Amino acid sequence: MSIRYLHTMVRVQDLEKSILFFKLLGLKEIRRNDHDQGRFTLIFMAPEGQEDCPVELTYNWDGDENLPSDSRHFGHLAYGVDNIYETCQHLHDSGVIINRPPRDGRMAFVRSPDNISVELLQKGQALAVAEPWASMENTGHW
Repeated sequence: MSIRYLHTMVRVQDLEKSILFFKLLGLKEIRRNDHDQGRFTLIFMAPEGQEDCPVELTYNWDGDENLPSDSRHFGHLAYGVDNIYETCQHLHDSGVIINRPPRDGRMAFVRSPDNISVELLQKGQALAVAEPWASMENTGHW
C-alpha cells in the first residue's frame, strides 16, 4: 500500500484576509478553483519550493452559518521558519497577534483571521533566548 500527503483543508470566512495572512507567513497561491455549481472557491497556498505541501483554503460563497456541527476538531498547521524571531516580528508588525511568543527561541503560535491555529517552529536548533520575546506573555488561546 502506498500513501501520499496531499493537503490540509481549512474553512475561511473572509477569503482576502485569509490569503493575506498566509502570504505574511510566506506562502503563495499556487492554484485556485471556483466551483460555480457548488458555490465555493478552493485556494491552495504553499511555501516557495514546497508546492506539494499546500494548505487548502475553502471559501463557501454563501457562508458557513448553515453547516451542521459535526464536532470535527482541527489542531493546527505547522511551518518551519529560518528565524523565528524575525518571522514573529514581521507578523507582529503586520498586525498579527503572537498568541504564544517564541520565549524559548523555538516555538510560537499565531491564529489566522478564521481562528486557525498556526505553529511556527525554528528550523534546526533553537535560537538563543532573547527579548522582547523571553518576557512576553501569552495572548488568548493557541
